[in-house]
Amino acid sequence: MRGRYGVDGRRLGALGRAELALLGRNRGVVFTALFVPLVLPFSLRPALDQAALKKQGLSLGTTTLTAAIGFTFLFAVYTSLVNTYVARREELVLKRLRTGELSDAEILTGSALPAVGIGLAQALLLCAGCAVLLHTGAPRAPYLLLPGLLAGLVVGAGLAALTASFTRTVESGQVTALPLVFVSMLGSGIAFPTEVMPKGLASVCDLLPLSPAIRLVRGGWTGQLSVHDTLGALATALAWTILAVFAVRRWFRWEPRR
Repeated sequence: MRGRYGVDGRRLGALGRAELALLGRNRGVVFTALFVPLVLPFSLRPALDQAALKKQGLSLGTTTLTAAIGFTFLFAVYTSLVNTYVARREELVLKRLRTGELSDAEILTGSALPAVGIGLAQALLLCAGCAVLLHTGAPRAPYLLLPGLLAGLVVGAGLAALTASFTRTVESGQVTALPLVFVSMLGSGIAFPTEVMPKGLASVCDLLPLSPAIRLVRGGWTGQLSVHDTLGALATALAWTILAVFAVRRWFRWEPRR
């Protein structure tokens, strides 16, 4: 990547609006981003052990809410952005954008704005909806929700750009995105809270890319996250963000992979 990383708000907004218009034409991506995070969490409810959840101070409603937000990170942001970056690269859109005034950071950020915006809006709606429908109540530590949401959105977008670097076609993007999706679902506390895992396994799973965001969101709702665990989650999220930015700057491909 080139050494241009300045950001102009007007150019960023214009690119974001153009990308949103293109995103709206892809019905498959829109369906996956909007509806999958709403459906999947409820399919997991029969597999959750309510007794084990109560032992850890968790409720079925809180666990379902956290799962829904986790699926938003995975499908509304991560997988949709993998497809977006690959499609724009193969169509030479990214290459043409680089010949103009836009910096590299503006191109990547502007392309991600619609997906990140949809993910944020969906997460906030889920919080409000679950508070009413699942009786989760108000968050006990709301100051943890914002960093948790930001961590999930930023890390998801960064890893999407990195995954796109090694993805040849839009069709193969459905395969290259699967490892992170499955690992995050099973290990980051999305499908099953890490609190109910053995301590050794939970300690390893807490280091996965989306684990800090899930821990902060769940901790924001339950109020059970200690200062030590909060700082650890924030540090892990920051580490993954820095690593993703470095990797994208080093390996992101602007030319079609043909």
